[in-house]
Amino acid sequence: MMRQLRPAGIWGTGMSVPEKILTNADLEKMVDTSDEWITTRTGIKERRIVAIDQATSDLAAEAGRKALLAARVDPLELDLVIVATVTPDVSFPATSCIVQMQLGADNAATFDLSAGCSGFVYALDVAVRAVESGAYDRVLVIGADVLSRITDWTDRSTCVLFGDGAGAAVVGPVGEGRGLLATDLGAVGAQGHYLTMPAGGSRRPPSLETIEGGEHYIHMQGNEVFKFAVRIMGETTKRSLAKCGLKPEDIDVFIPHQANIRIIEAARRRLDISEDKVFINVQLYGNTSAASIPIALDEAMRGGMIEPGDIVALVGFGAGLTWASAILKWGR
Repeated sequence: MMRQLRPAGIWGTGMSVPEKILTNADLEKMVDTSDEWITTRTGIKERRIVAIDQATSDLAAEAGRKALLAARVDPLELDLVIVATVTPDVSFPATSCIVQMQLGADNAATFDLSAGCSGFVYALDVAVRAVESGAYDRVLVIGADVLSRITDWTDRSTCVLFGDGAGAAVVGPVGEGRGLLATDLGAVGAQGHYLTMPAGGSRRPPSLETIEGGEHYIHMQGNEVFKFAVRIMGETTKRSLAKCGLKPEDIDVFIPHQANIRIIEAARRRLDISEDKVFINVQLYGNTSAASIPIALDEAMRGGMIEPGDIVALVGFGAGLTWASAILKWGR
């Protein structure tokens, strides 16, 4: 006999970004670019950069603490910690293990998840399924990346795009009709080479050749990623909505991955969502990868944009190439 699933959703959110701000004016002194060029093409005005002694786990743990506080959950009550990241502190142990230690979440199992900028929604889906099953009661989901560590600051086509940060959410059981209603996750592995860090793994381990060739930095075919993103953002959102019997006009708050203002605007137009329903903070942080959506979600929450009962849509795309969308009915 199958056990009936219980509803699960987000209890509280948190975020963390470094203190250091790198503006477009600062970048003008570093590479051949301009504030006008960056703003027109990306919408980004500034981004946050970690201090020399900061790592992904530091931002992740701080975001996690804030989410736990908002959710009124003690770290020792956590059953599971999931960290979505492509910039782990080290190859192993997992960054989630380091975060568990920093938080004092001694009773929690942990693992990392890698799905690029889609990572938080992937991890949220896993967390909700775990809670729905009854196997776990409280799960901390964190999206955190320190992309400044793998950015080539001499490459003007990529260095203007990325920033560092972390966002977190506590997932637990919620009232009937609330929580995560549907998700749509996917990948096109054949296009993974459009956005990659070529070296550092088992295929091309670190060597003098890979270091001199700049293979430990982000490599991106921007036009191909842009075309993929513009198409998939609308498509995946519509699929998630259809799974729970909703339409784009039912969305109260739309929180897209904050990669590029033109991609966000294209998705908004394809879904025919009014501008006042779309949360945008790309101008402040740039593309923070897996941290992008949870940072935006936390700022939307703290800014009073999300109310209990609202239909909230999260959607992103990333390395893989991956995509992920989620529809939630807000409330605990």
